[in-house]
Amino acid sequence: MTTVQRYMFSIDDLPKARGESHELSFQGGSAESLAALLQQALREPSLWQRWLAMQPDPDAVDAALGQNDPAAIVEAHQSDVHVSVTVTSSLPHAIIKHRLTLLVGKHWTLRNVSAA
Repeated sequence: MTTVQRYMFSIDDLPKARGESHELSFQGGSAESLAALLQQALREPSLWQRWLAMQPDPDAVDAALGQNDPAAIVEAHQSDVHVSVTVTSSLPHAIIKHRLTLLVGKHWTLRNVSAA
């Protein structure tokens, strides 16, 4: 049985929140566009597959990192440049962290994790 968790993140400056790879990075300007992109990245394999193809030895990457949760829900609320993001998912923290980092780099902070 899979446990569904609620992860709360904050991003202090959304306009500066970009991942290291331009091809994978968030390019939008609103909390809503970030929420939609992260939700898609958790529900579908496209971001993972693009990242995997960029690795020097894709076969050496743990396939478990490519898991998806078709029921993942992402909500984001913006106040000035600060964004609060809530992810509700059965995915492990390591996967959510990886996808969020691909999109916005290390410009986020985990604030809380609780049962959903």
